[in-house]
Amino acid sequence: MFPVHSPRPSGLRSSLATLAAAVLAVMFATLLALTLAASPAFAGPLATSAEAPVELRFADFFRQPVGPRGLEIADGLRAADGRTVRLVGYMVAREDAVAGRFQLTPRPVRMSEHADGDADDLPPATVTVLLDPAQQDRIVAHQAGLVALTGRLQVGRLEGADGRVSWFRLQLDPAATATTVSLAPPPVHSH
Repeated sequence: MFPVHSPRPSGLRSSLATLAAAVLAVMFATLLALTLAASPAFAGPLATSAEAPVELRFADFFRQPVGPRGLEIADGLRAADGRTVRLVGYMVAREDAVAGRFQLTPRPVRMSEHADGDADDLPPATVTVLLDPAQQDRIVAHQAGLVALTGRLQVGRLEGADGRVSWFRLQLDPAATATTVSLAPPPVHSH
C-alpha cells in the first residue's frame, strides 16, 4: 500500500499564516519609521531649520565655453560664496602636508614638492580646504578616492603666507575632521 500523508491541521496553518503576517507587519512598520525619521519633511519639532547645503560640482566652477578672456568664475559659483556647500572631489596627495589645510580637486593629483618645487599639476578648480582655526596645527591624513565635504565656501583671490594664491576655499566645521585628523607630524623625506 501507499503511505498516506495526513494534511496539517487547519488550526496550525492559520497560526503560521497569522505569525508570518505579524512579522511582515512589524518589519514594514520599522522600515517606514526609519524612512520617515531620515526624511527632513517628517522631522519632528526638534529638527533644525538650517539651510540645506548647496550641491556644487567642479564642472560648474567656470563659465562654458571658455571665451577670449580665458577662465571666468561662473555666476552660480559666485552666488554660492559665503553659503554652506557640499562638494565631492579628490584630496591632493602631497609629499609635504600642510597643517590646518589640504586641497581638493576634480581629479586625483599627486604633488612632488621636492622634485617639482612650485611647479604643480593642480587644475584651476582646486579648492583649498581649511580646518577650523582651533585645528590649525593639525594635519589631515591623505584619503584616496572621492571625498565628500561640507563647509562654508569662499570665492575670490587670496594669497597665503606661503605665497600660494587660492581662488576657492572651503571652511570646514570642527566636527567635520574629528575622526580624520591626525596629530602626527608630517613625514620627513630624505631626497
